[in-house]
Amino acid sequence: MIKAKTNSQTKVITMSIGEPASKSDSAQQSEMSKWVQRMLKSAKQYHKLCPYFDKKTKQCFLSLGGKCDREGKFDTCPVFMKFLENKYNEYVSKGRIPPSDFLDVAL
Repeated sequence: MIKAKTNSQTKVITMSIGEPASKSDSAQQSEMSKWVQRMLKSAKQYHKLCPYFDKKTKQCFLSLGGKCDREGKFDTCPVFMKFLENKYNEYVSKGRIPPSDFLDVAL
């Protein structure tokens, strides 16, 4: 619930959390999810285990040294998915075209 004051009157505006703010936000979310899925598919072609997983110490480089509870499997890893989502947002905010191959994604 959001309260907004205008001319000494208080308006109460209710917003549903699940609703997108506008059509462009939902379109951007769908484009981001498509890109993330494409990057996952591309990463699977090149890597059996997560490229940011250290086999020797069983640590994840993306979570800054935290232990990987998925043993390097990155198919459903929320840390890897969040990394890709952040990369997509970084490319879009800079006005650059997101890469079409995982090897082109820079850390």
